Amino acid sequence: MVQKINLNPAIPKLQKFEDKKKIDVRYALISPYAFAHIYWREDIGEVVYEIEEPVLNEKERASLEKLENAMLELININVAVEKTLEATTEYIDKTAKLLIAELNLNISDETYEKLFYYLFRNFIGLNEIEPLLRDYYIEDIECNGVNTPVYVVHRVFRNLRTNLTFKDMDKAASFVEKLAQRCGRYISYAQPLLDGTLPDGSRVNATYTKEITSKGPTFTIRKFTKIPWTPTQLIAFNTMSAEMAAYFWILIQYKSSIVVAGGTGSGKTTFLNAMAFFIPPEARVVSIEDTREINLPRENWLPSVARPSIGVGKVGEIDLFELLKSSFRQNPDYIIVGEVRGKEAFVLFQGMASGHASLSTMHADSVETMVRRLETPPIELSPTLVNTLDCVAVAAKALIGQQESRKIREVSEIVEVNKDGSVIINTPLIWDPKTDKFLFRKESKVFEKIAGRFGMTIDNLYKEFTIRTKLLYELARRKVFGFEEIQRIINDYYKNPAEVLSRYGIG
Repeated sequence: MVQKINLNPAIPKLQKFEDKKKIDVRYALISPYAFAHIYWREDIGEVVYEIEEPVLNEKERASLEKLENAMLELININVAVEKTLEATTEYIDKTAKLLIAELNLNISDETYEKLFYYLFRNFIGLNEIEPLLRDYYIEDIECNGVNTPVYVVHRVFRNLRTNLTFKDMDKAASFVEKLAQRCGRYISYAQPLLDGTLPDGSRVNATYTKEITSKGPTFTIRKFTKIPWTPTQLIAFNTMSAEMAAYFWILIQYKSSIVVAGGTGSGKTTFLNAMAFFIPPEARVVSIEDTREINLPRENWLPSVARPSIGVGKVGEIDLFELLKSSFRQNPDYIIVGEVRGKEAFVLFQGMASGHASLSTMHADSVETMVRRLETPPIELSPTLVNTLDCVAVAAKALIGQQESRKIREVSEIVEVNKDGSVIINTPLIWDPKTDKFLFRKESKVFEKIAGRFGMTIDNLYKEFTIRTKLLYELARRKVFGFEEIQRIINDYYKNPAEVLSRYGIG
């Protein structure tokens, strides 16, 4: 009887090490077969990530090859992949045992255990990278071509070289074809670029031929986080302060428009997802993305994803512009756009001008750069429209000591965009790299705008801001991080703030 495969073993709690040379951790990825081993390798002077899988001898490798070739003719991958884990395991088990008997292979129970794992991994999973896809801590998987190690971006240990290398050009090309198939796309010599999404939501970018990338086929997989980071987790990681979170809670409640700017991998979408926890529970949210990355813990949410063209001539393409135009007819209270980079910006900012609360991300390393991008081709917004934006959060990668981390570097309010394109900003919140602390200046132009718009006193708004800061700080201190738990607390606060404050001992 084959062991049951556990694709979701317990997630270990990993600590950060001040001294990299002391790193030596091991945890299960596909239990009881595949493990991650992260440790300092003295000979190359860096921390490495090794995938540990059952070791096969020559005879076992030959048996596996025979079985795989025979199974290719028998197995229906699409049927197998769509079944439940139990049914899939049974399907592979029965087919393998049938073939072992037919091929007259002399295989012991111990060897069969190992072979079964590889059959499951290669037919149902995504071959060598399946264990990496199962690692909760991995954000990106990067292959730069043949005969070069695959790298991963780890949430705790950041960029790590793995012990996985594609050594054969045809095998690498075949794997990229498999990625395309799983994404429901097509890749070939005629169309050698792939941009798609795996069934679990992970984003794939790949190249197919040596003419495109000199080291041969390449791929980058940005893993989809099923459970997004919560605001309290980001506070605990010191990505932002409790004051920042409370500030955005108030802005979002009172339907302000916010853009999160930053470079690639700076944590823009992570931050956007965390801020979406503050959207009032009864509000209707419409999200629009190129590839699915936003994940909201709410029911009244309509997620829309752009569809690329099929073949030549952009047949069947539904882009962000079309989706955004359509979204305004869906009566949204909040519109979230995964990333603004083209003509859809005009529709989004028109929506802001007509009072729709909007959240979005944009590639830019500062407020000034972002405003310039909005005002120049291909976007070309007028300064009047850019003025409808309330606030910009700038996300950035930062090096604290030897550790790479992500920070909300500054929060700037748009006070005035002049006709010449220059911008006057107010920065109530900023991160100080010298002390690794967040500074708050009690002068918010957006708070003044909210007070005027909703007939509130500025003092009451600051009082509310202080209370929410205390609550979020206390939740982070108590390590209240759960996805559903945080959403429930925020929803409860909207309905009965006094009860929630009393529950956590806040006067």
